[in-house]
Amino acid sequence: MKALCVPAFIVLALGSVVAPLAAHHSWPVNFNQLVTVKGTVTEFVWTNPHPMMTLEALGANGRTEKWVMGGPAINRMEANGWTKTTVKRGDVITGIGYQFADGEKILRLERVVLADGRQLPLYGR
Repeated sequence: MKALCVPAFIVLALGSVVAPLAAHHSWPVNFNQLVTVKGTVTEFVWTNPHPMMTLEALGANGRTEKWVMGGPAINRMEANGWTKTTVKRGDVITGIGYQFADGEKILRLERVVLADGRQLPLYGR
């Protein structure tokens, strides 16, 4: 009986670690429609697990909106040509991605169009 308790404990412990990791990598977005947001970068944070940027954009109602946009881990972004200086505060960029399904102004970016017209993907080439 004692021999069964140890493996069962290990399985339960591993399960409790893996479940949050799987949930973390599931962006709660609506994959039915790409959203395009053009605005001025107010912040760009180059850290794992997801580099994030904040944009101020003009909304449909004419008011300024704050959008938060993120991509994959740094190593994956670097593989697509990104560096910690690709985007800087004050840059005007266009983010294209999938918005959170609950309507929050958060995008899981697919690609970004930089001020010079270059397009940089985030998840694939």
